[in-house]
Amino acid sequence: MRSLLGRQERWVLWRMFSVEPEDKEKCHLSPSTVHRWLDRAGMQGRKSVPDQLVGVATSGQVGADGLWARLLAGRKRVVLALVDTVTGVIWPPVVVGEEDSERSWGRLFRRARLSGLDLDRVRGVAGDGASGLIGYVGRVLSWVNHQRCQFHIWRELSGELAPRASEAATGLAGTAAKAVKKRVRAELIALVRGVLDAPGYAEAEAALAKLKAHQLGGKLAMLLEEHLDAAMVYLLEFNRGLARVSPEWYWRDFRLRLSRGRNHRSDERLERAACLWAIYRNFEPAQRRSERKRHYRHPGMSPLAVAGAPPGEVSYLDALAV
Repeated sequence: MRSLLGRQERWVLWRMFSVEPEDKEKCHLSPSTVHRWLDRAGMQGRKSVPDQLVGVATSGQVGADGLWARLLAGRKRVVLALVDTVTGVIWPPVVVGEEDSERSWGRLFRRARLSGLDLDRVRGVAGDGASGLIGYVGRVLSWVNHQRCQFHIWRELSGELAPRASEAATGLAGTAAKAVKKRVRAELIALVRGVLDAPGYAEAEAALAKLKAHQLGGKLAMLLEEHLDAAMVYLLEFNRGLARVSPEWYWRDFRLRLSRGRNHRSDERLERAACLWAIYRNFEPAQRRSERKRHYRHPGMSPLAVAGAPPGEVSYLDALAV
């Protein structure tokens, strides 16, 4: 806002050949004032949490994820969010001290129920494997299936790929060693991908058997077998529409608009900002064109519109009475 109004700061980077205005033409609005405006809007968003999304349809397939934020004096907190993986609707987030506690995730689901989510209709939840989420779902939401995020499985397996490729190149050096490492790594990745991308559970087991049969795939197969059932939940008819990854990509938009939390100082201000962001995200339509690395399933439509409750000419600022 300061850059656009005063044609200064980042404006100079965006418009490198523009002429920088004189000092009297610059915007002398204090950044702290902008954050106070943001916090006031967040207060309205926090007040609107009860029954905020009553009547908005849900697919019953949700994803949950957390983002660590650093506050004043180096304190760390986690912003937890619950997302409908079919429509993209976000229920009001919560800020907690840790994500490995069942109490933290229980607070998130209670907040979603307060805002209008019928927990009895939830059938599946995709998560990154946080023990608190798994424990809460298993103990309280026993009818809900937990989908293990395949992206995090890949990240866990990546630590095993490099040693196996190096083992294959034992005794070689230089170009020959690089070629062998590259070939073996490609082979193992293709076998792992055959398991995780299988169209059915039987095909996944067959692909896992091929990985076990590989000379260097035994350890990878053992690690993958531990998560196989949880990684294939999205293929069940009961969980049609469930994403196979946690909704980490939503935090990109959060960081672009609200940073990682350093400017919010306290837990309460961070939570108010997160509630404000969720309302903005539900109202804001996705852009119509895709990017090189980003594709939009519902171009030009907001999550509320996908859920069958299009806001029409009402903006998120109107909803906040700002």
